Amino acid sequence: MKLASYLYKGRKSYGIATAHGMIDLGRHLGQLYPDLKALLAGNGLAHAQELATLPVDLDFSDLTFLPVIQNPEKILCVGMNYAEKRKEFDQHNPAPTLFVRFADSQTGHGSPVIKPSRSVEFDYEGELAVIIGSAGENISREDALSHVAGYSCYMDGSARDWQHTWFTAGKNWRQTGAFGPWMTTADEIPDPHSLAIRTWLNGNMVQEDNTRSMIHNVAELIEYISTFTTLHAGDVIITGSPGGVGKKRVPPLFMKPGDRIEVEIEKIGHLSNVIVAADMKIATDRQLSPAYVQS
Repeated sequence: MKLASYLYKGRKSYGIATAHGMIDLGRHLGQLYPDLKALLAGNGLAHAQELATLPVDLDFSDLTFLPVIQNPEKILCVGMNYAEKRKEFDQHNPAPTLFVRFADSQTGHGSPVIKPSRSVEFDYEGELAVIIGSAGENISREDALSHVAGYSCYMDGSARDWQHTWFTAGKNWRQTGAFGPWMTTADEIPDPHSLAIRTWLNGNMVQEDNTRSMIHNVAELIEYISTFTTLHAGDVIITGSPGGVGKKRVPPLFMKPGDRIEVEIEKIGHLSNVIVAADMKIATDRQLSPAYVQS
């Protein structure tokens, strides 16, 4: 099951994405669960699954996709978690590298990603996002995947020239992290470490790897993070980017206004966004092909 958050005629809602359109769960379940985060927190996935065979309510072309989880309590990001990425940056610390994102730094599938006005090194990073479905602390790695509601694509846009001795300043400019198009529920992804992950810039593949190349797998990350902070339903863990980032290319390759950046993860989805300048009027990118929506 694929669950998305979106705007329809100015109203926020969420639903089940199918090959033919969206089943609007906001219409059917909104009084019980006003948004996708509430659905997860209320253990409502079973309710949603019962409605998965209903006729579609909405066409994709009428929707503006929002970040899968608009208001997570926590967005925890993992750096240097793929072998090739660690080689590129000459990293040797065995512990997970963590930083945070804030909710207002995100945008949805098909909406503009904003290049920060004060950065000349705006880099791409395609990543697997993990959405927590049930709360917990001190979670063992053996139990960790039972706390996962599902997985999504993330484009962790990075202002490299603002990553000083810490990462947070380079990761939290407005609308620099794209999240979507939807969450594919965990029952459809029995092994999150056997998924092809690819990133394209203007149609050219710039990153290609498999999630089996993670240094710290999803269960280990959940165990580590939940040792020092409680994870809640709707929290997001972004699990790191493969090698091939623009910063380490010769010559460097950074995103600029007008570029299209895409992240595809096998069995999960295809995320696509256009880069705009920070001073441009923000408008939804409607140039989506059916392949982007139905993948």
